[in-house]
Amino acid sequence: MSDSRNPALVTWDFALARQGTRTVKDLIDDVLEHWRVELPDQASVQIELIKRIARTFVLIEVPLAKVLTQFKLTRAEYDVLTALRTIGEPYQLRPTDLTARLLLTSAGTAKVTRHLAQLGLVSREPDATDARSAWIRLTPEGILTASEVIATCVAAQVASLAAVESGTLQRAADAMREVLVAIGDRAPQSRTPQSPQ
Repeated sequence: MSDSRNPALVTWDFALARQGTRTVKDLIDDVLEHWRVELPDQASVQIELIKRIARTFVLIEVPLAKVLTQFKLTRAEYDVLTALRTIGEPYQLRPTDLTARLLLTSAGTAKVTRHLAQLGLVSREPDATDARSAWIRLTPEGILTASEVIATCVAAQVASLAAVESGTLQRAADAMREVLVAIGDRAPQSRTPQSPQ
């Protein structure tokens, strides 16, 4: 007896079967069921991955946004403070390195670092080896603030994933590393050299 159901839905059923028994669907499962009916040619596994990444980002941004509001910082300012704090002493990077690391525009980086300087959290230091460049460095207050806000934000984000088993988290992290490397997002060959002290 032939199966008269929509071919897109049949394909979706087979895809679920290959993944093993799954009794609970997420929001993206529901979204993609509609895609497979209305836009079957575009409902690829690539789109499924992209939508799940986007959805995960939205969900973990909620607790992060609440913390940043308490500290009166924007997400871009938090990212800059984090990049500088985690690079290690003397906690400095060139503006071009910040732009590359954070996927900001040059103008965006300048705007963020200028505001952080007004808050007394970073300073702009001349580069002794290149008169055309400079270093963005955390001030002593910036180091303390960055450490506090990072700890608070990390705690909030970790709490948002508390229901996920550690093995699942590690497999997801490993799989995303493979994806990022495959699309060209590789680590730099060496750490950014620091200026002489």
